[in-house]
Amino acid sequence: MGIEASNRIVVKVGTSTLTFKNGKMNLQRIDKIARVLSGLKNAGKEVILVSSGAISVGCGELRLSQRPQTIEGKQAVAAVGQCNLMSIYDRCFSEYSQVVAQILLTSDVIDDSVMYKNACNTFEELIKMDVIPIVNANDTVSTAETEMENDFLSANVAVITKADALIIMTDTDGLYDSDPRINKNAKLIPIVKNIDETLMKSAGSKGTPRGTGGMRTKLEAARFAMQHDIYTAIISGEDPALIYSVLEGKPAGTLFDIGK
Repeated sequence: MGIEASNRIVVKVGTSTLTFKNGKMNLQRIDKIARVLSGLKNAGKEVILVSSGAISVGCGELRLSQRPQTIEGKQAVAAVGQCNLMSIYDRCFSEYSQVVAQILLTSDVIDDSVMYKNACNTFEELIKMDVIPIVNANDTVSTAETEMENDFLSANVAVITKADALIIMTDTDGLYDSDPRINKNAKLIPIVKNIDETLMKSAGSKGTPRGTGGMRTKLEAARFAMQHDIYTAIISGEDPALIYSVLEGKPAGTLFDIGK
């Protein structure tokens, strides 16, 4: 058994993986992600992509030197960025004969039983239609979503879709015993079986200026997923092919093992 037996997989891609420092999209990286996920689909896996990046891409498209500080500004920029992001995803995945669908979620979907059921049904129908759902927080209409961490959103999507595994791609190789940006002797933790407060404290703080998360939010997402018997892995977004390694049970990043 183990993560190798996973059939339904949620892959979360962070802003730092999708974009350059100037906010422009890293098209080569996005194409690699599309190729890997399409390969998984061709192998019979069911794939859901949770994608950050709307605000950062919008800033790049509008040539803004920094992210807006107001809710209204973030919402407007996200509207521009989400349009461009989905256009690129649609183009890249179509090169590998895959159809994608956009799903924008708000936090009340998680809390409202009727909306939750509707979301579950929509995901199931799309998967039956052999479509790859691409999910993001609905930044453009809800003031809560611009502050919503997509790491935790991805864990919720994994639970909503009854996924077997959640793979989070980010700008580090995985979880370290201390912040590798500060401590050059920090060591990668390959397997985690329990997320306690000591581990949470070692996670450090926010990641890059382009994103809203950091390792702590990824640990919170992993803990939530583990509570629902979902394997979680944190890997470097520089090499999307590492997804294959994770699903083959090979060493890659940090695996949060639920022991099944």
